[in-house]
Amino acid sequence: MSLQAAWVLTCRAAALCAALAVVCGPALAERADKNKPINLEADSVLSDEVKQVTVVEGHVVMTKGTIALRAFRLEVRKDAEDNQFLLATAKAGERVFFRQKREGRDEYMEGEAERIDYDGKLDVVRLSGKAVMRRLRGSVVADESVGNQIVFNNATETLTLQGAPKAAQASTDAPTLTQRVRMMLSPKEDKTAVLPTGNVPAPTLRPSLQVGQP
Repeated sequence: MSLQAAWVLTCRAAALCAALAVVCGPALAERADKNKPINLEADSVLSDEVKQVTVVEGHVVMTKGTIALRAFRLEVRKDAEDNQFLLATAKAGERVFFRQKREGRDEYMEGEAERIDYDGKLDVVRLSGKAVMRRLRGSVVADESVGNQIVFNNATETLTLQGAPKAAQASTDAPTLTQRVRMMLSPKEDKTAVLPTGNVPAPTLRPSLQVGQP
């Protein structure tokens, strides 16, 4: 990979980190992450400066501070107005995984989906296909949202969950049923509780899950 291609890739990976920070909430994400170096591993990279597209493929692993992303393929493109659009996809039977720490708390936001899209023009992140978003307190899941599609609109600060139609049975003409979305919300953390002293290790990054019912 040429020096110019490496620079382009670094800049576009930075845009992806910004997109993940959108998912975690700009006021809640770890602020120190923006000053951390980007570490990227993959089997191959192709940067087309004419089409303004960079494709990173093959066991993609990206970290930047507390941000971690795993995918099979990552595509970043830019339009004439300098807006960036990101697409991270997984191999069949797997899911894209991302995680980031919340500012000033022993809490992490993480998500999984068959694909994650970021529209830099609309400032919208979309998790599609067996999508899950979680908030963890330490290693314990505090909140969880599950659906076929999860959309976070940073401009309006809204979160939308959508289900998916189930496959119709061949032996019946009955209409297809809708796969329902699920949410689990924990009570607000008791701030009067005594916090542990000393250094508390961060949760170990979990391996990417195989596709299955979340």
